[in-house]
Amino acid sequence: MRTVAFNTLGCKVNQVETEQIKEDFIRRGYKLVDFNQTADVYVINTCTVTHVSDRKSRTALHRAVRQNPAAVVVVTGCLAQINSEEIAGMDNVTLVVGNSKKDLIAQTVDELDGKPDRPIILADPIKPEDRPQMGLYTLHHKRTRGFVKIEDGCENFCSYCIVPLTRGPVRSKLPEEVRGEIENMVRLGYKEIVLTGIHTGLYGKDLAGWNLESLLYNIIQTIEGEYRLRLSSIEPLELSPGIIELAAGDEHFCRHFHIPLQSGSDPILRAMGRKYDSQYYRDLLLDISAKIPGVALTTDVMTGFPGESEENFNDTFKLLNELPIYNMHVFKYSRRVGTPAAVMEGQVPEVVKQERSARLLNLAEQKRRAFVESQQDKVLTILVERKSKNGMLCGITDNYINVLFSAGHIKPGQFAGVRIKSFDDMATGELIDNI
Repeated sequence: MRTVAFNTLGCKVNQVETEQIKEDFIRRGYKLVDFNQTADVYVINTCTVTHVSDRKSRTALHRAVRQNPAAVVVVTGCLAQINSEEIAGMDNVTLVVGNSKKDLIAQTVDELDGKPDRPIILADPIKPEDRPQMGLYTLHHKRTRGFVKIEDGCENFCSYCIVPLTRGPVRSKLPEEVRGEIENMVRLGYKEIVLTGIHTGLYGKDLAGWNLESLLYNIIQTIEGEYRLRLSSIEPLELSPGIIELAAGDEHFCRHFHIPLQSGSDPILRAMGRKYDSQYYRDLLLDISAKIPGVALTTDVMTGFPGESEENFNDTFKLLNELPIYNMHVFKYSRRVGTPAAVMEGQVPEVVKQERSARLLNLAEQKRRAFVESQQDKVLTILVERKSKNGMLCGITDNYINVLFSAGHIKPGQFAGVRIKSFDDMATGELIDNI
């Protein structure tokens, strides 16, 4: 039996797409092995959102070649989309595949008659008709949380971001295919469905009569079963009052919103090409927090954007410190060739980025601890995901707290009521009952 190994970098969408590629290989008789093992085929699903992502992608490629120089090496993802010729020029690369052609990887590899003399490149410009296709993930998954890609592409063109060039325009999965995918997951026993995309909040922009709010209501009104629904990320201007109302009133909807901020300084937001200001963001989060008790609000924040002064940074720090945020992903600005920010004046020295990043990470830890402590002694519904090495169970609450608790009679894949007791590196809880 031929073997295939995967290394996936970057966003949730990349991870979802890798799962579909795995399914395609399994159906063709391949066996999945760890990327650190010798394999007949290596698939590297790359990311290029930062220079660190580029480096990690190339490192994974070199590791695959070292492990088996005779292997078929496939490079796909955003780095392959935007730098296909450069990647094809690297030693031992067999196949370079852009983002809209990932569904052809397993078939193309299977049809190879040995390694070709020259790398094959499948990386055409992405077109509006390259709509995400329905995926049925059934063959190798632990059935607790499932991810459904509902959309691909972004048209925001923030001045720092390469993603619109690597992912193309907004293309929405047809609503009946989204429903079909979720129904299949619920039928197979998945208890949490995470809706994800490159720009999730623009779902339906290319579909008459549909938007994200109408899709969410349609899912909850038409799909029965024991499951909960989570959004992976949504931009501030796309979080409608109707979505907030749904999250506040329907038990299927997780009390968790990931809402990118990027900066709390209005001049920097304008330079970034973001379409809101700090006051809008503040009002939005306070409104959500007031309407949904116990809601987890998480965010992305960037430091070191060109022209960011100490005053600009302090505005960001102050806003984040004042808002009811549970956790934040902190990024240092990374210069991406081809973006407007790459040629802006006032590039911030790396040492300054590092210092500001450290301060934000310290604040993030304080916010995380404070939020978990605010949930202490409350009974929360947990989806049990796995058993830890010491025999305890690990699970996640609807408001995104990872909890460790004694097993009792509960098994992974079940919901349980757990009272939050303490917090160290991870929250611990006491089992109340299965639900």
